[in-house]
Amino acid sequence: MTPTLPTVLLRPGEADRVIAGHPWIYQGSILRLTQPTIDGDIVQVKDHRQRFLGIGFYNSKSKINVRLLETERVEVDRAFFEQRIRAALDTRKRHLPGASSFRVVNAESDFLSGLIVDKYEDVLVIQTSSLGMDQRKPMIVTALKSIFSPRALVERNEMASRKFEGLPDVNGVLEGEVAGDVSIKLNGLQFGVDLLTGHKTGFYLDQQVNYQAVAKFAAGAQVLDCFTFLGGFALHAARAGASQVHAIDQSKEVVAAAAKNAEKNGLKCTFEAANVFDWLKAQTGIGPHEKVIPRFDLIVLDPPSFTRSRATIPDALRGYKEIHLRALKLLKRGGILATFCCSHHIDAVMFQEIISEAAFDARRILRRVATYSQSPDHPIIQSIPETEYLKGFAFEVAR
Repeated sequence: MTPTLPTVLLRPGEADRVIAGHPWIYQGSILRLTQPTIDGDIVQVKDHRQRFLGIGFYNSKSKINVRLLETERVEVDRAFFEQRIRAALDTRKRHLPGASSFRVVNAESDFLSGLIVDKYEDVLVIQTSSLGMDQRKPMIVTALKSIFSPRALVERNEMASRKFEGLPDVNGVLEGEVAGDVSIKLNGLQFGVDLLTGHKTGFYLDQQVNYQAVAKFAAGAQVLDCFTFLGGFALHAARAGASQVHAIDQSKEVVAAAAKNAEKNGLKCTFEAANVFDWLKAQTGIGPHEKVIPRFDLIVLDPPSFTRSRATIPDALRGYKEIHLRALKLLKRGGILATFCCSHHIDAVMFQEIISEAAFDARRILRRVATYSQSPDHPIIQSIPETEYLKGFAFEVAR
């Protein structure tokens, strides 16, 4: 590493978080930059006493001025990326043995801040959400080809976070060809996935383990799957022996795709395109002196994030309370509510509190029977709270 590498000096008291393992250095944490540097270049970071902390990408346009990559002085080249990606792959092989579609690189979770790589069988999808990573896309692609020899490599760079880095939206096929849906296998079930325009990078891979776990409650059950997307929970429940599965999503396109997935696997489910809030409200709307008749044994609530900032948390909590209140009214005694929240800004304690409030209003007493998290291909680093976002619970209606 060249001795003339620009140095970012931190203010007193700002080094502890970095030493603990958090890779983000905000503008307000910086005392000064020892020499001018080009956005996207590598800098070294030192504390106010000139003690070396690591190297990372610099971007003056971003709120995150530095994204640390390594605590030693190394060359950030193709060999660096290949070694780091292989290490991430080894983690998946240990914790998701047998999986053929999964997240290979989960940005900060794998010490590659600003890089996501998802594997859909023999096709890879990449996202580069930081300027430094985006500029090194060619060497990242070369490293991925060396490790996986993929049939195709797709770029899905339309995340809002790119705008904060001064990056434009860019989507398309980088290598090979992708024609139509890609067929993937999750837990032995086949799913058709649109990698070019589908949600996120095509599928919610972070629920892979939870699909199986929730399905354990489905045998012989009347199941309602809300926000089904491509039918992940619905198909797993049907395979587990549910007596009936009804799945709802607002998008007509994804509902049609989910129905195709069910047919592909020889499973019987019914799908409906509807606003989940409106559907639940209609099912629980009653007149004077009437009572809602519960008819489901298992209800799954897996909505998209209701908030992406702290400012909208109150609105999000109202939304979560509403769907839980309605769902609980439709659950039979002894029935299971499997519910998930994917917003980082709403933690597990806050989420459970809003469920408790909904249960109180529905006059239901809940027994917690399971706790869920994101699949292990989305690792959680204890010193990086942002890496933990998905939380879920299964509650049994005790009475």
